[in-house]
Amino acid sequence: MELSDSQLIKATRDVVWAALNDPEVLKACIPGCETVEKLSETELQAKVTLKIGPVKASFTGRVTLSNLNPPHGYTISGEGQGGVAGHARGGADVRLEALSDEETMLHYEVKAEVGGKIAQLGARLIDGTAKKLAGEFFETFSEQLAPPAPEAEASAAEQPKGKWWKFGKA
Repeated sequence: MELSDSQLIKATRDVVWAALNDPEVLKACIPGCETVEKLSETELQAKVTLKIGPVKASFTGRVTLSNLNPPHGYTISGEGQGGVAGHARGGADVRLEALSDEETMLHYEVKAEVGGKIAQLGARLIDGTAKKLAGEFFETFSEQLAPPAPEAEASAAEQPKGKWWKFGKA
């Protein structure tokens, strides 16, 4: 499977770089992620539970960062075991392009292969799931880094405290 895309993130390149290397941010953004542990400056270990078609599996794996070029990008490669569901192996080249003082374009190219029961589901289902998961990751990642909109802060400040207002009671 191969997948490439770009994502606009409303944050500086340095902020995006730091977030891509922060285990807590990654844990919050990776769909189904249960744990992310930093083993060294270039190695992470994670546990993720995913449902791909009718197969649900927990994958445990290691990720290695190479070709480090802070804050411009890196290569990420890893392998995960999902027990009887199968295994996954792959990598991605990630490149950060500063568009302005407030925006960064994150480009990525992913290559992955799966084996076991998951591989029997077919390329169309696996590719569709991979695109969906990538979309969910980057949507959450962008939300984590983007500052709240001024109008959202103002409207939140105007709401009365407590939940009673949701039901129209005074």
